[in-house]
Amino acid sequence: MPTIKIERYKFRFYSSDAGEPPHVHVIDGDKVAKIWLRPISTEYNRGYNRTELNYILKLTRANQARLLENWHEYFDR
Repeated sequence: MPTIKIERYKFRFYSSDAGEPPHVHVIDGDKVAKIWLRPISTEYNRGYNRTELNYILKLTRANQARLLENWHEYFDR
């Protein structure tokens, strides 16, 4: 499972997600959020407070091109 570390967060793709639109699972300890990459939005959030989630969305926007590139490298083989 490809994982991209951005600051303290792990942005992860799972092979079982191949049939879904591009997204990442953002993990920090026992907290996880599923973030769609086009457009950037939250599918679900388990454990992050509003401030943390807003920061994760900001990081996702700043790294959107990189995350999409990695998604397509992994799933479009």
